[in-house]
Amino acid sequence: MRRADNAHAFSPEERAAVYRAIAERRDMRHFVGGEVAPQLLARLLEAAHQAPSVGLMQPWRFIRISRAPLREAIHDLVEAERVRTADALGERSDAFMRLKVEGIRECAELLVVALMDGREAHVFGRRTLPEMDMASLACAIQNLWLAARAEGLGMGWVSLFEPQALAELLGMPPGSKPLAVLCLGPVAAFYEAPMLVQQGWAEVRPLSELLFQDRWGAF
Repeated sequence: MRRADNAHAFSPEERAAVYRAIAERRDMRHFVGGEVAPQLLARLLEAAHQAPSVGLMQPWRFIRISRAPLREAIHDLVEAERVRTADALGERSDAFMRLKVEGIRECAELLVVALMDGREAHVFGRRTLPEMDMASLACAIQNLWLAARAEGLGMGWVSLFEPQALAELLGMPPGSKPLAVLCLGPVAAFYEAPMLVQQGWAEVRPLSELLFQDRWGAF
């Protein structure tokens, strides 16, 4: 296969696959049950674990939810926060309540991703930006998301929950913090555009509005 002038570049076909996964990744809410083979789940989690992390602290912790009553309890926490969020949205409350914001009951696999405890001991890269642990965890989730899309599986990131309540439900140690409930599994189809765009909730802004030159706000 012919490679680009840069000797380190992937082949054109390989590069196209990477960019396709990025472009077609969607925050999925609609799942069709089924299952994720153990070998595939292990492969996806290994992809997540290969994410970059500041100071190589690897702050991510994954909890696979296997018991149906626990899955239902997590759904209840999300539903309670969905109602509170709707109340906070004021005039957009009714429109928000019509959105499907999670697929906890329908997805094949449910994962909770959390920041580890004891993060204050890690100073490398965090002395002035302590939130870099959160950025590192987000990189792990993005790895998982892109790998899932490449494998033909949907994934949705649910953030509608009260962190302390979820931490207590899962027996997490003090100092740790759940940041994501991930719904993972087969889907009937991937959304052609982000679901919030399809539902008229929001519009995607072009990169040209978000890219500055030398100074904030300078184009």
